[in-house]
Amino acid sequence: ATVSEPAQKCCTENIQPFLTSILEELMGPVSSGFTEVRSLFDKEVNEIIQDFQETNDVTKLKENMDHLMNLPFNSVKMEPCYLKVNLLQELLQDLKSRFKVYHIDFVIQRTQTFMQELMANAVYTFEQLFSPSRQADSAKVATTIEKVKLRVLK
Repeated sequence: ATVSEPAQKCCTENIQPFLTSILEELMGPVSSGFTEVRSLFDKEVNEIIQDFQETNDVTKLKENMDHLMNLPFNSVKMEPCYLKVNLLQELLQDLKSRFKVYHIDFVIQRTQTFMQELMANAVYTFEQLFSPSRQADSAKVATTIEKVKLRVLK
């Protein structure tokens, strides 16, 4: 009871007025990182479609699908996504001094983990939706892949 009122007053006067601007500033790099995840998924699936249209090779399609399933764990391909979030390091330095925000690295790592989970969910969903169509007529496979990709991206 003794601490509650001064703490509430401190938060109301010193923190709450800045929350909206802080969130807007932080969401730039976060949104950019998640947009990069989406673009990477789109690019990888487009490459699978293009490769299949050129080769019509079902074995190669399976290999490409296996590579896609490993995409969330491919640090080289995911790196551009992670780099977008690294901009938080600079933004959070200012918050660290103004609001005593600690564990900046944890915020960045956690955001990158969410990005990896999003990619894992996307490729898993893609695989689940596409799997029944794998045995379909090879003329329809590329179209089916495109439809499944668009569904996952929604």
